[in-house]
Amino acid sequence: MNSDMMKKTPMPSQDPNVRNKNFDEVALGYTEEMAIGEAKRCLHCKHQPCVSGCPVNVRIPEFIAKVAEGDFAAAYDIITSTNSLPAVCGRVCPQETQCEGKCVRGIKGEPVGIGRLERFVADWHRAHADGEAVKKAEPNGIKVAIVGAGPAGLSCAGDLVNKGYDVTVFESLHKEGGVLVYGIPEFRLPKDIVAYEIDGLREKGVHFIHDVVIGRSLNIDDLFDEGYQAVFVGTGAGLPRFMNIEGENLVGVYSANEYLTRINLMKGYRDDYDTPIKRHKRVAVVGGGNVAMDAARCAKRMGAEVYLIYRRGRDEMPARAEEIEHAEEEGIQFHLLNNPVRILGDEKNVVKQIECIKMELGEPDASGRRRPVEVQGSEFTIDVDGVIMALGTRLNHLICETTEGLEENDRGGIMIDENGVCTREGVFAGGDAVTGAATVIKAMGAGKVAAASMDEYLQNKNK
Repeated sequence: MNSDMMKKTPMPSQDPNVRNKNFDEVALGYTEEMAIGEAKRCLHCKHQPCVSGCPVNVRIPEFIAKVAEGDFAAAYDIITSTNSLPAVCGRVCPQETQCEGKCVRGIKGEPVGIGRLERFVADWHRAHADGEAVKKAEPNGIKVAIVGAGPAGLSCAGDLVNKGYDVTVFESLHKEGGVLVYGIPEFRLPKDIVAYEIDGLREKGVHFIHDVVIGRSLNIDDLFDEGYQAVFVGTGAGLPRFMNIEGENLVGVYSANEYLTRINLMKGYRDDYDTPIKRHKRVAVVGGGNVAMDAARCAKRMGAEVYLIYRRGRDEMPARAEEIEHAEEEGIQFHLLNNPVRILGDEKNVVKQIECIKMELGEPDASGRRRPVEVQGSEFTIDVDGVIMALGTRLNHLICETTEGLEENDRGGIMIDENGVCTREGVFAGGDAVTGAATVIKAMGAGKVAAASMDEYLQNKNK
């Protein structure tokens, strides 16, 4: 077999020592020739294992076959028959554990670059779609409400508007997109791409209402009173976690949510915005997931020397391998098998040091990863003037607390069955609001499942 067919076509990208000083997109995307060459690596397996690894069931071999033929418009139509946000998914999905993780080509070499091809097709369509008429479904006159304009809500809205429903999305922030706009940095997911894909939903007829907190401004009962016949809740999990160690209330300690929101949604990295954010000299980022990588890479671009502190080893880090590699290339200093024990401040209560203790790995815990154990007497300090806690998020109980008949699951999220159906009739839910923090694509998959259930419920109700 040709050795060139064993490896993915490399993704062009900015030089690490250039990109760590700007917020431009790191990966530059395939050319048409690269995309066609990569698409020809697909083996077109009879059983299509890659599709089973995709939470939104993109018809992967079909769209790749069209790319190989150079028919990029047809490829786009195939992708968007099941996926409302292809340019987003092509950039931020963890393909290595999903579609590409099941690719047969990957058994003896590298899997087909499915995500890279999806991104290429979406970007090609955007560049060539000027003046193209949007395909709209025939309206059925039935109103549905979506709570939250993040990945789950957008996916649900896209499927429902394609079936002819009158869809209104209620968003608590001033801009739709959820984690796509406040959490994921510009250099991984340019915000004009998010806006373009959301505008596509708007052109199909989806309405967006901003600055509405369901459970405060309005509640679920109000939505039913206003004529909405079903409600989907996709509010995410936005409450930050902390370690509850000494010094977390010092000036210069952030949750990753706050730091990334100031950087991304509020454009804190741009000089033409007056977003209040300090440009630190030395920053410690605590955590080992994708959010920790995002926060560390943002802080680096804001001019700081950045130390990433994680209590396990590299093999146990939950972040995508690509994100870890990019962070290392950009000069993030990894302090693995270390854990903070307190944060020290100066006389003005401003962060000046973080004290850590060394760890070693013991027996596996419930997650299957080896449990970190403190090495007694190994404490040390790092001089910093900023600390970012990237430890995951908690669920917000507001909607359950303000909606009669809506029950919580054992995680504190909204209780649903396998079809996204809640304990309150006419209410459906999915994504992080149910499971706690997970991936964008899993939230989108949950939105699709709920949309199908809502359609069935409403069709039966309106017979």
